[in-house]
Amino acid sequence: MNTPAQIAENYRSIGKSKVALPASRMFPLAVMAGMYIALAGVGATVAAVSIQGASVGKLAGACIFPAGLTLVLLAGSELFTGNCLLVLPLLSRDIRPGAMLRSWLIVYLGNLAGSLFIAWAVVAGHTPDLFANGLAVSMIQTALSKCRLSFGDAFLRGLLCNLLVCVAVWVSFAARDAAGKVAALFFPILLFVLCGYEHCVANMYYIPAGLLALADPSYSQAAAAAGMDTAALSWSSFLTVNLLPVTLGNMAGGTGLAAIYWWVYLRKA
Repeated sequence: MNTPAQIAENYRSIGKSKVALPASRMFPLAVMAGMYIALAGVGATVAAVSIQGASVGKLAGACIFPAGLTLVLLAGSELFTGNCLLVLPLLSRDIRPGAMLRSWLIVYLGNLAGSLFIAWAVVAGHTPDLFANGLAVSMIQTALSKCRLSFGDAFLRGLLCNLLVCVAVWVSFAARDAAGKVAALFFPILLFVLCGYEHCVANMYYIPAGLLALADPSYSQAAAAAGMDTAALSWSSFLTVNLLPVTLGNMAGGTGLAAIYWWVYLRKA
């Protein structure tokens, strides 16, 4: 396996390759990453929805969700949260700030496009019909709970989330084969989902999926029958109450981790 020092050195060249991608390649790869994370979210919700024990259901979903990052890393795609590690080659002066910011913007928008597509396809294809509309109720409840977080809670949950996501990416680079990468990333991703932390790209699926389900009369009736007050759930709350603070928290967690590893392994004395 690669040591942490070797990972840090290797990521310098990985980062240079990432920011050098033309937008015509970077954006489609980002769309695919958004789709992979969203599909993992679908699977995690389906796995958990019919389990009565809340903690057991949460654990079941958390065991499924690492499939998303597995696909991102092995299938080849660009994920905004993982790319917060680009701060490491930035601090090593291997890339320029403008190139990193360009990459972040393109990848973020591509992740959003891919996540929104899956949210639409899932609802339009009536996947929420599963379990007598129970999946629809769960999707709406998940979106609603995310849009009820305070700014501070969303930020801190985002910070802790991307600390774990970037650790997952980091330790996957320790492995030199596919099986090792999957094993390495599994537990950090499981932890962030199990603990209820907030991932901006996942939320680009979870909240729009809940909103689109709520717009369907049969699903909104099921939510009302479950006694759900959905007044706090809207597209504006998605963007301002959740996505903004979670994105900022994700950036703080990921860039902070990258800065620490740069300081320890790459800083010139």
